[in-house]
Amino acid sequence: ALLPLAMAHAADDHDHEHSSLPPHEHGVGSLNVALDGQTLELDLDGPSMNLVGFEHLATTDADKAKVNSARKHLEDPLVLFSIPKAAGCATDAQELKSPLFDPAPEEGAAKGEHHHSDIEAHYAFTCSKPEALEALDLAQFFKTFPGTHKFKVQLIAPSGQQAVEVTAKAPTLKF
Repeated sequence: ALLPLAMAHAADDHDHEHSSLPPHEHGVGSLNVALDGQTLELDLDGPSMNLVGFEHLATTDADKAKVNSARKHLEDPLVLFSIPKAAGCATDAQELKSPLFDPAPEEGAAKGEHHHSDIEAHYAFTCSKPEALEALDLAQFFKTFPGTHKFKVQLIAPSGQQAVEVTAKAPTLKF
């Protein structure tokens, strides 16, 4: 009796995903979160499509404005990731990497090859009260970058290691 339902689900899944999708999925980013003592580290990686709406190098003023805006938001991680003020976290280091932020001509770009471009961000914080870090609320991130629908999260915290998905509908990552 469940077979028609299973077939319907299989057909439904096929509509949403191409069977040849590479690991680079639009709308999906990866986020590694590690809390060790007073150190909190975040590693974000996502298709630039999720953050700016395109993957090509910004040539128009409108595209450049989107890249600059995305970069500005990414440069303010305490707000973007809604890190609880009670945890007393200060940003020690941050690094943003993307072909979009470094508009040097790329290999193959002249030939018109389509390539995927990602935006990577690494953050390190020192938190004076890490016990106050019970959760990260990514709602602000999803609001700021509506092209991002989901994060595949690897979390390493005092409570152990876990792999979870955080979505715009369920944006809270519990430690």
